[in-house]
Amino acid sequence: MNTPTFADFEFVEPIRLALEAENYTTPTPIQAQSIPHLLAGRDLLGCAQTGTGKTAAFALPILNRLAESMRPVVPKKPRVLVLAPTRELAQQIDESFATYGRGLKLRQAVVVGGVGYTPQQRALARGVDILVATPGRLLDLMGQGDVRLDGLETFVLDEADRMLDMGFLPAIEKIIAVLPKQRHSLFFSATMPPALMPLIQRLLKDPVKVEVAPQSTTAERVDHRVMFVSRDNKRALLEAVLSDSSVKRALVFSRTKHGADKIAKWLLLAGVSSDAIHGNKSQTARQRALYGFRDGRTRVLVATDIAARGIDIDNITHVINFDLPMEPENYVHRIGRTARAGAEGFALTFCDGEERGLLRGIERTINQRIPVVENHPFKLNLATLPMSEGRSSGRPPARPGRPQRPAGSSGRPVGRGAASSTEGDQPPRRPARGGPPGRRFGAASGR
Repeated sequence: MNTPTFADFEFVEPIRLALEAENYTTPTPIQAQSIPHLLAGRDLLGCAQTGTGKTAAFALPILNRLAESMRPVVPKKPRVLVLAPTRELAQQIDESFATYGRGLKLRQAVVVGGVGYTPQQRALARGVDILVATPGRLLDLMGQGDVRLDGLETFVLDEADRMLDMGFLPAIEKIIAVLPKQRHSLFFSATMPPALMPLIQRLLKDPVKVEVAPQSTTAERVDHRVMFVSRDNKRALLEAVLSDSSVKRALVFSRTKHGADKIAKWLLLAGVSSDAIHGNKSQTARQRALYGFRDGRTRVLVATDIAARGIDIDNITHVINFDLPMEPENYVHRIGRTARAGAEGFALTFCDGEERGLLRGIERTINQRIPVVENHPFKLNLATLPMSEGRSSGRPPARPGRPQRPAGSSGRPVGRGAASSTEGDQPPRRPARGGPPGRRFGAASGR
């Protein structure tokens, strides 16, 4: 079967010209599989991670259908609603619609929290064809009578698993309850946890299912490495890693908002252009940090897990886990920010003695051992650590007064053939490729 091109979809002329201007010729797998069904009006269940091209997969057919049935806008009554979990992702989806629909006389608006109500209320009062929103702000505006959804033609729920993680399911249920029964519905999620099944069944009618990658798998092009280092030396190690010219654009993850700010300030003092993005930043500050990183003015963006969920930027060469995530699934989402658009990417993890249990949980989740970079200047000697420091548990040490949950009590099964513990008594399922994540440090080895 021949690989389709965008020309095969027979979009209206303005969309075709916009695609040519963006140098789009060959669709990604999610686009090739989704667009024909969406142009035909089928409901769709899409399993795809951020970075696979799913925004264009739904935006292009939606724009095409709107263009084929142009009509005057109605105040407060959008024709299309796209729900996204974060402000950053909502803004990026809105920009994608504007880019692909530049030649169409369509109105659009984005409504998110963290900014004033008045401009959003005015845009809705004038009427829009396309509304991109986060659930909380949309519910607020609905409660104030600023938006009605009874005339909606198309509804898109994007990154549903992130919505679930962030506690948005009750808000989404309220929004779905007022949607018209006759509508076109699209549902996208990187994973399909059981808690989403009732929502899928309620929202979609005879959907086409499109799955472009196994659920909860890491990007095949990502090269994983771990560097054992004491907590006190992580800052110095980060500066050493960033002194390597091969680290052109890095996304650094911190477990806390305060930690993200501290890391960004350290790097600025060290002469590295950097900024931080997290939930305590104003919307203006978040957008400024995001645009600076995307445009190349900022080399390093330091983020927390929730704030990074809306980051959809190509050419991130390195993801650096300054702190390991508390939940191993978040590692998968973190590293998915690199190795996009056919490029290879590196995921580098700084692991101190107390985080080794978290590392083992990550290895079980991705079904492989992460190779160790042995010859870096701040290497932690694991043999000198007591057994209690992360060697027996999948979680960090319990805080005083809080009982430690036994290892393996999460209810998450560990299948046969999964990657072994940090001590390494089994070979990895998929051998790691050679070559360190930067030229300055030597080759990785097994434990």
